[in-house]
Amino acid sequence: MPLTAEHLGFAAAVCTTGAFIPQVLMVWRQRGAPGLSVGMYAIFMFGVGLWLAYGIAINSVPVVVANSITLMLAAGVLGMKLYFEKSRTTR
Repeated sequence: MPLTAEHLGFAAAVCTTGAFIPQVLMVWRQRGAPGLSVGMYAIFMFGVGLWLAYGIAINSVPVVVANSITLMLAAGVLGMKLYFEKSRTTR
């Protein structure tokens, strides 16, 4: 079976989306991410949302799947950062 652009897209999606899993686990285990920039993550998530919209517009399964998962993982990291910071200040 020859490699297609879809195969390449899925391989790229696995690599770039999977790269967020260690970040999610680290923030969860450490119960915080003091060095993480909220502004950068907010802008990053906006960009991923645009990539998701683009993937939907061009009907590209790899782009839609990868960016949907990446958006959820990034939102998880940002949400945990904000939650753990709030927990520390209310103690």
